[in-house]
Amino acid sequence: MKIAYLGPRGSFCSVVAETAFVSEELFTYDSILDVIEAYDEGKCDFALVPIENSTEGTVNMSIDKIFHDSKATVVAEFVLPISQNLLALSKEGKIEHIYSHPQALAQTRNYLREHYPQAKVEITDSTSAAAEFVKNHPDLPIAAVANSYAAKMYDLEIVAKNIQDLAGNSTRFWLLGKEKKSFDLLKTGEKVSLALTLPDNLPGALHKAISVFAWRDIDMTKIESRPLRTRLGQYFFNIDLVNNEKNNLKIPYALEELSGLGVKVRLLGNYAVYSLGEV
Repeated sequence: MKIAYLGPRGSFCSVVAETAFVSEELFTYDSILDVIEAYDEGKCDFALVPIENSTEGTVNMSIDKIFHDSKATVVAEFVLPISQNLLALSKEGKIEHIYSHPQALAQTRNYLREHYPQAKVEITDSTSAAAEFVKNHPDLPIAAVANSYAAKMYDLEIVAKNIQDLAGNSTRFWLLGKEKKSFDLLKTGEKVSLALTLPDNLPGALHKAISVFAWRDIDMTKIESRPLRTRLGQYFFNIDLVNNEKNNLKIPYALEELSGLGVKVRLLGNYAVYSLGEV
């Protein structure tokens, strides 16, 4: 079995891939678009992509690519608690430059300003690439913001742990495939993800669309608008629903009512959600 994911090794996506697929073939790609295209072209059986971070928002590229260009289905979701750490070759060394991915730097902005106000922040393609750069340049006064997995991989010291500015930081990952797949991980629930395209001639279209879930007491965990690539002001809506025993029989009727309203519905996935340990 072949699994494509957003690399490189040592990244958070890599941690999820290597935890969920212990003995499968893993292939890294440089961008989300490349990962999804690899799946669509039949180069892999599953594709793993980040979909949302609790502090930095949705990874819009994943949602847009899946909706517009792919027929992939979400078959599982993984939630990874994120711990950012300051890594260096030595805890006693000087730190004049700090390397990391823009998202990791944004998540640790306050800590870095308070503790290393004179250090220059440098952008890398990933947190893992930052850790690798520090490892390969032992004579430079540098550090990286990355996870503990990268620290082990590149034999770096953890200068400071859990330096993210907000507690409870987590990232969601979607596994794309053809059929639902179960994992020997902590299962926290089930979800249904939809993409809704509203008709132009329906007054209060979004309100009416959401109402089909509200009056049935179907729990909605997310709603987000994304551009339709047609003209300005036109959007589709990505919606996540809780698919528990209470909602399981109600959701098909809600989708039927949406169809009656002229709302185009694409089922992105009906899947289990798994929680991984912090890294």
